[in-house]
Amino acid sequence: MSAEAKPNDGKNLDISVEGTRWLRIPIRTKVVMPGDVLADVVSEYAAGEVKEGDLLFITEKIVGITQGRSFLLEEIHPRRLAHFLSKYVTRTPYGIGLGMPETMEMALRECGTPRILLAAAVSAVTKAFGRRGDFYRIAGEKARAIDGPTEGTMPPYDRSVVLGPARPREVAHEMQALLGGVCDVAVVDINDLGGNILGSTLDKAEEKRLVAILKDNPLGQGTESTPMGIIRPA
Repeated sequence: MSAEAKPNDGKNLDISVEGTRWLRIPIRTKVVMPGDVLADVVSEYAAGEVKEGDLLFITEKIVGITQGRSFLLEEIHPRRLAHFLSKYVTRTPYGIGLGMPETMEMALRECGTPRILLAAAVSAVTKAFGRRGDFYRIAGEKARAIDGPTEGTMPPYDRSVVLGPARPREVAHEMQALLGGVCDVAVVDINDLGGNILGSTLDKAEEKRLVAILKDNPLGQGTESTPMGIIRPA
């Protein structure tokens, strides 16, 4: 199965960063489901596509799903605190974040109640002075990586909460070894508001450049079924 060098709808195939043009080639796959094995998905859809010098980027969502970190909404029973805190989270068109009781409940479980309460208290104060982003800075990457259901998401993830992946750096190195070491690998959390590299085989400077290369979210947010992509010099 060959990845076509064409962008997803509404996205650009290439971007210029630091004077170099880069291709961001989407890799279309089946719908990855709980019980699937990430190594099998990468072998089937990416192994025949990557070349020496490429970078394979994998969305944190499918890594979390294959690690058993996806939960249907009806499986989550939010406590009163989750209902209360979720009311004060700013929602965006690009993702519900922790703005629903079920995702907030999972943040309380993942990060611990004291940390989430501290993040909420600090952000309540700093928001009054026009400062944004302190909640996630304090709550940490585990909270930021929680992915809730959004309109247009492919079933069953239109009614699921997916936690961020465990051991993303180790996962990146394992997938690099699986591919014979021909390319770098990164596990990424990218949306239309920005992105983070959760784990990779890159150094910090290269991770920073990768964020810039992916800043316009070339894989999209909805039903594209392209949870992986290749970065290649144009």
